[in-house]
Amino acid sequence: MRILFAGTPQPAVPSLEALIASSRHEVVAVLTRPDAPTGRGRRMERSPVRKVAESHGIEVLAPRRARDPEFLERLAELAPDVCPVVAYGGLIPPAALAIPPRGWVNLHFSLLPAWRGAAPVQHALLAGDEITGACTFLLEEGLDTGPVYGTVTEEIRRTDTSGDLLERLAIDGARLLVATLDGIEDGELHPVPQPNDGITLAPKITVEDARVDWKTPAQHIDRQVRACTPAPGAWTTLGGERVKLFPLSPLPGACDVEPGRIVLDKRGMTVGTGSGHVVRLGDVQPQGKKRMSAADWARGLRLTDDAARFE
Repeated sequence: MRILFAGTPQPAVPSLEALIASSRHEVVAVLTRPDAPTGRGRRMERSPVRKVAESHGIEVLAPRRARDPEFLERLAELAPDVCPVVAYGGLIPPAALAIPPRGWVNLHFSLLPAWRGAAPVQHALLAGDEITGACTFLLEEGLDTGPVYGTVTEEIRRTDTSGDLLERLAIDGARLLVATLDGIEDGELHPVPQPNDGITLAPKITVEDARVDWKTPAQHIDRQVRACTPAPGAWTTLGGERVKLFPLSPLPGACDVEPGRIVLDKRGMTVGTGSGHVVRLGDVQPQGKKRMSAADWARGLRLTDDAARFE
């Protein structure tokens, strides 16, 4: 089939590469988000999907909005049979949805109807889910409400960050997406409506959502930090200065340490939480500095137990 692929970030790359490698489908163009400023220098950067497409000589379309008349005109000229979508990052309007005869097929990183929205992997970790997965579904105007073609499941490991889990789902999901398009072309695969029960929402995790509240239980803090790694990055403050937190370890046994209180020992740094347990910090990144171990950071600050407390 003739394909226009829509995607933007790195997790969409395995799907694009799998479709390019497929002998049954032709990627005639790629739709991605416009170049965006990144890093401290705010240099304009091409999306990971755009870089792959251009390396293969594939036409790239990067309209500000998918409803722009120029894009809709070009989409009609390309006449794709189907448009697979993986983390494009923008709304596909009804005028675009109507163009490919076999629709837009979305690869979503959850087991719908669970975790509809922009951050399904992060919310699965926050909720403490043990199993998640990816699914392909027929895109429609509602938020991830379309009928489902197929699914693949993935166990959530005890130390998974959202980055770890998304990397595995992106690879497994790419295989699922190719198999879905094969089945659609063969006429053997038909989408099944989602059930009405089990619906949960996964809105975008903001920077403020990533701030650690030390009054919450240790288990929640552990999940929050892993869910926000690598983005947007969990954080706290010490003396008014922001400190980025990387995955940490809840310790067994109750301790009489106030929430946010820092305790130094031979192994590094632990912090009190709202559940009466402490967590041992791993790496940290103080404001304006590089990532380092919490123990090295504490030695450089010359922290004392009497004065050290996260806010």
